[in-house]
Amino acid sequence: MGVENSGQPTHTLWRSIWRLVHHRWHDAFGRSAIPLQALQRLGAQVAASELQHTGQIRIVAEAGLPWSYLRRHANARERALMLFSKHRVWDTEHNNGVLIYLLMPEHAFEIVADRGLARHVPPTAWQEMATKMSAQFQQGRYEEGLAQAVGAVGALLAEHFPRATDSPSVNELPDAPLLR
Repeated sequence: MGVENSGQPTHTLWRSIWRLVHHRWHDAFGRSAIPLQALQRLGAQVAASELQHTGQIRIVAEAGLPWSYLRRHANARERALMLFSKHRVWDTEHNNGVLIYLLMPEHAFEIVADRGLARHVPPTAWQEMATKMSAQFQQGRYEEGLAQAVGAVGALLAEHFPRATDSPSVNELPDAPLLR
């Protein structure tokens, strides 16, 4: 293994360059991996799910990380937490918002649940859910994996935060997935 003048191993430099190129390529061409019709179907699935519970589900899929994240070797979890905050998923009435995040170039998938739901669902359950869906993403079946995630998250929200039949449906977050 060679060493650069900076003391960094060569393989780390090459890994960083590969990651940058991979993300920029996906950023330019990867947005078409989830067609508009698929985004509409996923948005309709979120809307239908939210009729069953008081939670809010937000989907964000990214075709590539911003340069600032790549430069500091940030991972998908760090980005998901930032987007959870930026899109105000934490700011729902019952603290039961959930962000479903997909980083397409790395087939990385994160679920970030607000404290209201997180206190009912152990971290191992989220990890098991992510593991089940990752197979879909590894094969580039993004719509199927995201739909599966919405179904699983919706079931947890319906279990822990069911909507009473007489309660009004308040939509605090957009249902349409955000493709960045």
